[in-house]
Amino acid sequence: ALSGQGTSVRSMAFRSYESPELFIDWEPERCIHVAACLAAAPGVFDPKRRPWVEPENGSTEEIIAAIEACPTGALRYRRNDGGAEDPGSEATIYPVQSGPLVVRGPLEVTADDGSVFATGPRMAFCRCGRSGNQPFCDNSHRTTTFESEAPVPRASSESPDEICPPQDETFG
Repeated sequence: ALSGQGTSVRSMAFRSYESPELFIDWEPERCIHVAACLAAAPGVFDPKRRPWVEPENGSTEEIIAAIEACPTGALRYRRNDGGAEDPGSEATIYPVQSGPLVVRGPLEVTADDGSVFATGPRMAFCRCGRSGNQPFCDNSHRTTTFESEAPVPRASSESPDEICPPQDETFG
């Protein structure tokens, strides 16, 4: 099981790879094959090779940069000395055109019962509503007619009733 900062709580399936300075964790159920790791460190990450991660083919700095480029958090690292990826102090959100909502920062997702569902420094959330891996993106938007518009600020309103009717559910 994964433990410590920057880990997924829900996942049971993951693979770990080790270099002299890093533990590299890959969580397949969060991977949507954006290929940012391949572009950043093609000698280290090659999905046609087994094992597909070979840390000895890159420097620690190159591997860290490639992992931090992964928008989904499917790739994470822990330093062998106990240090982990710094998620930063503030969350940032980026809606990918006709794709997921990419979030970075100190993230924690909770289930309806209040239990922690997932934590980590990077996540990609489904916006099309068709992911079989909710709340995470699984690339279902690629096989559907989901298309998003560029974000536009909402017009000013005098009252919440001008926006929409009240919701029955309370959020805590």
